[in-house]
Amino acid sequence: MLTIQNLEQEERIAHDHYFEQLFDKEFFRLEEGNHTYLDFTGGGLFAHSQIKVHFDLLSQNTLGNPHSVNPTSHLSTVFASYARKTVIEFFNAHDYTCIFTANASHALKIVGESYPFGPDTSFALTADNHNSVNGLRIFAQNKRAIVSYIPLLEDLTVDDEVMAKTLHSPQPFSHKLLAYPAQSNASGIKHSLDWIKVAQNNGWDVLLDAAAFVPTSPLDLSVHQPDFVTLSFYKMFGYPTGIGCLLVKNSSFHKLKKSWFAGGTVKLVSVTSAHHFLQDDHEKFEDGTINYLALPAVKSGLDFLSSIGMNRISERVNALQNYAVQRLKSLKHTSGQKMVGIYGPPNRKNMGGTITMVIYDALGQKIPFEEIEQKASNANISLRAGCFCNPGVDEQMNAIDNIAIDDYFIKAREGNYKEMMEHTGIRRGAVRISVGIATRQKDIDTFIAFLDSYRNRIL
Repeated sequence: MLTIQNLEQEERIAHDHYFEQLFDKEFFRLEEGNHTYLDFTGGGLFAHSQIKVHFDLLSQNTLGNPHSVNPTSHLSTVFASYARKTVIEFFNAHDYTCIFTANASHALKIVGESYPFGPDTSFALTADNHNSVNGLRIFAQNKRAIVSYIPLLEDLTVDDEVMAKTLHSPQPFSHKLLAYPAQSNASGIKHSLDWIKVAQNNGWDVLLDAAAFVPTSPLDLSVHQPDFVTLSFYKMFGYPTGIGCLLVKNSSFHKLKKSWFAGGTVKLVSVTSAHHFLQDDHEKFEDGTINYLALPAVKSGLDFLSSIGMNRISERVNALQNYAVQRLKSLKHTSGQKMVGIYGPPNRKNMGGTITMVIYDALGQKIPFEEIEQKASNANISLRAGCFCNPGVDEQMNAIDNIAIDDYFIKAREGNYKEMMEHTGIRRGAVRISVGIATRQKDIDTFIAFLDSYRNRIL
């Protein structure tokens, strides 16, 4: 437990003066709109200067479809190349190929449909995964691969014993793929990047979902080298939406076998002959026309983060997260009953800027997350509530066993949240706030004041 007034309130909420000035310059629209934004895991916020840089570029240049050599096409190709180079340099990913995608889910889908799953292959996932990762099991199951989940402990951390047993399994497989998030989108827990090397030393390929991690933490791919890394740019810096990225380690690129072709991905194709030649490198997987008007904004977004420094952002977010946790834990009803229960490990050293919680009334009953979300919206506070597209974390948080889940899926008529809750008798979901580059101490205090309105409330 932190001492000396919680290390002088995390060194006065880490770099406070710098980020207050940054807010006034780049995110003033939040203040003008009297808006409290606490949903950075849901989506990042763009800086005012990012939009100006991109607007100026579009205003001063004419860009065209890059699949040609005409002047507008050539310029689009040049700007796309700049964006690709900036991504590689930002993540120190010189041993990787950068494939631009529609979003992080699309990047994951490329791996799922292209990885050589088969009857003699294994696909292992942590129970803490976004549904876009969970969905890859369908590709594996359709090719009769062995699919297994590594469970979570009560504190939502991954069971290290089962992880070790899985990675060191002597069972002979032709290919083995491990998929896990660098940071949980639901709990904020940062999972060990050391698993990457351990897995690879035991013959596994590693798919790292970095979407929730990279907005506020540095990722150096010269140090930790998963075979496949997926991410989303709007999660990092708000704009543009509609562009994600798959980084493929060059030594693993050959393992992805594309099963079809589209415009832009082939060098030669015939309708009189059943043959085709795919493009090389990233072009093989960039189906159709890349988002050439928005790609220059990827460079300006990454440049913006670099100008601040990812280590500084990480320190700031960690300080804000610790401050929020302290304030939340201090909330109590007059009876002494705590108002907030925070999910995750007691030691929050390895956490991102996400805090997932349940709100209790004066009798210790859970207040429905739907009510919290709606009333927060009425107060102009943006947070997120529900299951966060992460059923593994939600099932562990709410102690829902697989027997109850299986029974529901067998008997389900409609397949929705309300029906499942009625069938299992267990209320699922939680409330999530997440801090980021534009968060101020004032925003957390506003949220605490909002929750304080529930003091002594009885459902």
